[in-house]
Amino acid sequence: MSLNVSLICTTLNEDLSIQKLLDSLVRQTRWPDEIIFVDGGSSDDTVAILERNAAEYQLPLRVIVAPGANISQGRNIAIEAAAGPIIASTDAGVRLDKRWLEELLKPFQTDSPPAGVAGFFVPDPQTSFEVAMGATVLPMLSNINPDTFLPSSRSVAFFKSSWEAANRYPEWLDYCEDLIFDIQLRAEAGPFTFAPTAIAYFRPRSTLKSFFKQYYQYARGDGKADLFRKRHAIRYLTYLVALPLLLILGAIVSPSWWLVGTILGFSGLFYTPYRRLFSSWRNLSPINKLRTIIWVPIIRVTGDIAKMMGYPVGWKWRLERLSTQPELRWQHYKKL
Repeated sequence: MSLNVSLICTTLNEDLSIQKLLDSLVRQTRWPDEIIFVDGGSSDDTVAILERNAAEYQLPLRVIVAPGANISQGRNIAIEAAAGPIIASTDAGVRLDKRWLEELLKPFQTDSPPAGVAGFFVPDPQTSFEVAMGATVLPMLSNINPDTFLPSSRSVAFFKSSWEAANRYPEWLDYCEDLIFDIQLRAEAGPFTFAPTAIAYFRPRSTLKSFFKQYYQYARGDGKADLFRKRHAIRYLTYLVALPLLLILGAIVSPSWWLVGTILGFSGLFYTPYRRLFSSWRNLSPINKLRTIIWVPIIRVTGDIAKMMGYPVGWKWRLERLSTQPELRWQHYKKL
């Protein structure tokens, strides 16, 4: 079966990272029929790099400049402009396995194609800090349940008609937008098929400051979209109730309570990140292995603090707009 596919991507000031994505597109075993980048108004050389690569490699690529567009708006603009019935989406900060698009399209070539195909992404660390970051925040393939996995829009494909049925990407939301879109698509058009070999290599944040900002924004998006109430409540209870209580019991009743707290904290907060780390650090030197061990709890606690700060900001934003923006009154979060 011949499939016509349009690849979409949004950009904003990506001149230091966009080349690796473009190089990986050139090496694809199956080229997209068209490539549409929507740039949100870059002040650097992003657009020039895109246009230069399109000419040099004869890529079927065009750039739409939409100053001020957020990620959802950019993706919707790209999909509206796309000619193909199938949309493949990725992000500017990744590089794609050479078989990424080929593997992503295979489920569409069956007699009963799905509404969407969920690709996968794996960390692409460049430093020991990034190794620790990937182990702390990114899932391993063995952690994925194919029946419930909701893809990142850095590695996903879907019918354009499914995008329409799902009411497009939510333009009122600046972060977590792909999760809302996934849930709507699954509810309106059917489940995703998981394609674990359609891999995008994703570089984790390289500094603690940029990671804090990223997770603050993610949690703010959760608050805006009313996502993961239970998960955020557990985090607040852990840090603001359980931890102070254990410290008080250790000081007043018995120091053994501190041992209990240490055991519970390690198993609850750090066991999974360390398990991922120990399976991915074989190429590191002994000193860098020690550094990653130290970084894991720092990264985990920093991320939790960022989420606890960002979530109420998103909730406040939501409450201020509920009466005037009916699209905020959705209920799919109860299924998460």
